[in-house]
Amino acid sequence: MGYKFSKEEMASIFSKLAVDYDVFAPVVKKGDGTFSDVDVVRYDKVSSLDEIEFEKKSDYSFKEALLPINETIFYFTEDETTVPKGSAKERLVFLRACDLNAVKRLDQIYLKNGFEDFYYKRTREMTKFVLMGCKESCTSGFCVSMGTNTTDEYDLYLKLDGDNAYVEAKDEKLAEAFKSGNEEAVSPDFVSENPTKVTLPKNITPETMKSELFKEYGNRCINCGRCNFVCPTCTCFTMQDIFYKDNEKNGERRRVWASCQVDGYTEIAGGHGFRSDNADRMRFKVMHKIHDFEKRFGYHMCVGCGRCDDVCPEYISYSNLVNRLGKECE
Repeated sequence: MGYKFSKEEMASIFSKLAVDYDVFAPVVKKGDGTFSDVDVVRYDKVSSLDEIEFEKKSDYSFKEALLPINETIFYFTEDETTVPKGSAKERLVFLRACDLNAVKRLDQIYLKNGFEDFYYKRTREMTKFVLMGCKESCTSGFCVSMGTNTTDEYDLYLKLDGDNAYVEAKDEKLAEAFKSGNEEAVSPDFVSENPTKVTLPKNITPETMKSELFKEYGNRCINCGRCNFVCPTCTCFTMQDIFYKDNEKNGERRRVWASCQVDGYTEIAGGHGFRSDNADRMRFKVMHKIHDFEKRFGYHMCVGCGRCDDVCPEYISYSNLVNRLGKECE
């Protein structure tokens, strides 16, 4: 059972929630796109309902609300290290079905992969998710093909429709804020078909790894890493030690997003490196998303959001590559 409110009533309730929670949602950043006259939809902290972009798919995923692009993991002096405190407030993150399915992938890597990541865990335990329905499919997404077009793992569902707002609250604490509304049956909007469809390779063999497709697409790649940075399931990072100018024995260690597609990512001590060829990097990325992760954990890493296709400056289509690979493996 859900609740119905006027848009004004919902705005008032949301303002109260924003006092108790840090709320992260997709917002339109005017002029922050590729060019000065181009907008971009990106996640940011919001304080009012009007700031949230409900219609357009975000160009960047929700990921930075859980995993900061640049995160200090400890400060150091000559004698000791100090771990910074986590947020004192719980957070609400607005996202769509494909991205909420991506949370499962992040949890798998950071919480169920042989050890628990302290920094991710403390943020994750303070986070609740607000589902944003999809009335129609985006152009590049293929969530239906990946089985990530639906989910029931949300804490709250919120839909704006004209002058009304519809809510379904699964979380007991959040539900308290909405009991003043009129009871009404509410169910999320999920898409059942995408313009873009993907057929995953079924008969992958060692010969598949030698496919000329990886060289073809790799030759076009300029190693910018944008596909990894917009992806909601990419988890790679590197470390940076920052030394303060006033005392070079003091500083901080930071965890910073990284990309398996950029130069230097696989370099190790002694100057040795792996996957220096673009074709090898392309193969690694694609096969990890649609084969290796699934072989290890039982489900695919890719959630079919389509952002990698949207953001690539060389117009490399990941979905097209996978479809072509699928035909080779019939």
